[in-house]
Amino acid sequence: MKGPIRSTTDDARSSARQMLAMMRHAVLAVNDSATGHPHLSKIACQIDGDGVPVALLSGLAVHSRALAADPRAALLVEMQGDRGDPMTWPRLSLQVVAQVIADPGGLRDRWLGAHPKAAVFIDLPDFRFWRLTPQAGFLNAGFGAAFRLTPADLGLA
Repeated sequence: MKGPIRSTTDDARSSARQMLAMMRHAVLAVNDSATGHPHLSKIACQIDGDGVPVALLSGLAVHSRALAADPRAALLVEMQGDRGDPMTWPRLSLQVVAQVIADPGGLRDRWLGAHPKAAVFIDLPDFRFWRLTPQAGFLNAGFGAAFRLTPADLGLA
């Protein structure tokens, strides 16, 4: 029997890259050592100038404390369709390694361009930018269209 995962195509690579470029929010899954269970959070997220997902997270949040203890995480990016079954809408899941960005440089201005309401809290002392570097990915581009992705497939070195 043929499996559901197809050979990765240029269209799949392009779709995944487009989803990342359009991303403004995602679901972050972390390993919560305090409870021993995974923890999920919907977060604001976008790519940086290199195409790597970044998030602005409060140090007070469960997900930030979990990432500080274990930087392995997952990110789910969904593209909402305008009709039909939501289970057929494209979605991209990424296995990532998180790291605080010590010097965010021009990331603050880029962030505020996409998330202007973040101006209220972006400069609070507990907020930090985190780079969520993809290690592997899985694109479900709709019914019967599933693809495994590498960082190179996502346009990352």
